[in-house]
Amino acid sequence: MFVITADQVDSRAGSDRVEAALRSVRDVLGDAAALPPDRTAGDEFQVLVAEPGAAVDVVRTLTRQGGWSIGVGIGPVERPLPTTTRAATGPAFYAARDAVERAKAVPERFALEVAPGLARTTAEVEPLVAQTVRSLARRSREGWELADLLDRGYSRTEAAARLDITPQAVAKRYASADLRSDAPVRGALASLLGSADRERHDDEEPTP
Repeated sequence: MFVITADQVDSRAGSDRVEAALRSVRDVLGDAAALPPDRTAGDEFQVLVAEPGAAVDVVRTLTRQGGWSIGVGIGPVERPLPTTTRAATGPAFYAARDAVERAKAVPERFALEVAPGLARTTAEVEPLVAQTVRSLARRSREGWELADLLDRGYSRTEAAARLDITPQAVAKRYASADLRSDAPVRGALASLLGSADRERHDDEEPTP
């Protein structure tokens, strides 16, 4: 399972952004949440998902918004699941707590922690996800605007018409936002997270 804990950066200096973030996460997840996103403290919330692709999408959404320290925990959770995220517990939640605390001390404001005993280790998973987070954090508003249209199935020519810009300008946005690799990277990260979310047998070494 995958727990994402998000803590608002500099919450005392600005307005509460948790409710808006909760709506965004609900929108991106639809019915994919194992437990719905839930405020767990004054300026913090958590969500539990079973699918690695859903975890990647939540991280992307929060990175796009900016202003969040994001911690991802991978591991088992105690069963049966309660009705609220606040009431849930288990190694994935402990890992997410450790991760979000580490995230507060690094420039990208992101960290990932794999619970002990799983097929991959934190060191094998976190760097690739963190690298993607850094790349997404640099994407411009115009780049995200184009990405949204392409995700909805528009061609680049159609996107140019909708944005009222030239195809050449779209090509520049496409390259600047590195959209050519967007879908493949998203899929690769989901596969990586999924490969970590299984128990390691006693005779099995962590996957290199």
